[in-house]
Amino acid sequence: MREILIINVSGNDKPGVTSAVSTVLAEYDVNILDIGQAVIHNTLNLGILADIPTGNAAAPVLKDVLFRLHEMDMQVRIQPITEQSYSDWVDQQGKPRHIVTLLARQVQAIHLARITELTSQRCLNIDKITRLSGRVPLETDRDSDIHNTNNNASKACVEFSLRGSTENIGQLRSDLLELSAELDVDIAYQEDDIYRRNRRLVVFDMDSTLIEAEVIDELARHAGVGGQVSAITESAMRGELDFKASFAKRLSLLAGMDSSVLEEISASLPLSEGAGRLITTLKKLGYKTAILSGGFTFFAQRIQQQLGIDYVYANELDIENGKVTGRVKGEIVDGQRKAALLRELAKQEGVALEQVIAVGDGANDLPMLSIAGLGIAYRAKPLVKASAKQSISQLGLDGILYLMGLSDRDTPV
Repeated sequence: MREILIINVSGNDKPGVTSAVSTVLAEYDVNILDIGQAVIHNTLNLGILADIPTGNAAAPVLKDVLFRLHEMDMQVRIQPITEQSYSDWVDQQGKPRHIVTLLARQVQAIHLARITELTSQRCLNIDKITRLSGRVPLETDRDSDIHNTNNNASKACVEFSLRGSTENIGQLRSDLLELSAELDVDIAYQEDDIYRRNRRLVVFDMDSTLIEAEVIDELARHAGVGGQVSAITESAMRGELDFKASFAKRLSLLAGMDSSVLEEISASLPLSEGAGRLITTLKKLGYKTAILSGGFTFFAQRIQQQLGIDYVYANELDIENGKVTGRVKGEIVDGQRKAALLRELAKQEGVALEQVIAVGDGANDLPMLSIAGLGIAYRAKPLVKASAKQSISQLGLDGILYLMGLSDRDTPV
């Protein structure tokens, strides 16, 4: 009769613990059915699921393991597992896998309690919990940092790997969205499939996404029609107005403005929090990037040069005799055009739509967000946030790296 044992080892982390256990087990030709190890604040937790070969008694194995680890001042807990229990565990591997990601300025116990309560109610078992963000110093000012949006603000991310079948994924997404609003954090849900860690193309809206401004509103302020244009922009971003009609209306109000204003505005446009780190990391990892914007090529091309983005598609302002005419050249880049451009770029780069990440903040971004494998509403209006697959409101753009499963240790840019 075979014997299966779970060996749990804990204590102060030090070199050689795993080597000591495995060396003892090797002397008895033990098969390793599963193994996992984690270190939290210099405290080691090691688990080994060991299959003692038929003909070998477990007692000598356990005696030697206990003796060796006692010498290293480690605590050991050993538990027998029945063959039926092991078989039941093996059968679980065919169940769907899910990833829930918590993004916040700081992780609090209430966040973990509510998320794990909800996933438990949905009959999802937690396989693993991983902190993707870096270590947080104790002197961090909790109250001032929670809503801090500068590049030095703290950021925290915990990823839950879940297993199990849930009847209504749509309802789970909805529940997580409600919970994120209640807790004032971001909670993302993704299916854990082959595409999640194999994205290859990332496309961005520009205004209020890659940059912390709506360029057309900045132009309008210089033209003395800021209030009128801002009101139309807000209505369009909320999805209350057709983008093409609202765009033409706003643009007509800029007619006669001196084109020299464009250079002045371009020099003062602030990048969004985390934009530089995100794009630099994506480039190092070999991703292709693109700007698909309902804004203007004059500004998009400068952002392209600044960040090293591969493709730019936007609207070209019509200028005659040094004056803005209030029109654009060519086809207006609206929501449907963005989606079409995304499809074209994916085909050109030879990647599936599931391998594309799309990021935007307005209603005109929803078509491209809906067809991308990972569509992210970034600091978006409520309608867009509710309609997108994922949203980031608490962290900067580099929070997208966490949704890709990358840790701060993986991306030390």
